[in-house]
Amino acid sequence: MVVIRLARGGAKARPFFNIVVADKRNRRDGRFIERVGFYNPSATANEESIRIVQDRLTYWRSVGAQASPTVERLIAQAAKAAAPTA
Repeated sequence: MVVIRLARGGAKARPFFNIVVADKRNRRDGRFIERVGFYNPSATANEESIRIVQDRLTYWRSVGAQASPTVERLIAQAAKAAAPTA
């Protein structure tokens, strides 16, 4: 099965996560099919904390990839941040 999940990077005590599409059987930080975004939990006010390529995310979901609960939360957070305020 294909999943959309986080792959950890960065240094000790300074995590950085790539949002990747991978086969479920591969290791968390191992081989992946495609990188569709990133999440930086330690971003400062002037840095971008999350970016997701929406068209690729939509494609992978349409062919059956399932997002992890954490990635689902991040997708909702990114959608809320991208929504225009009226």
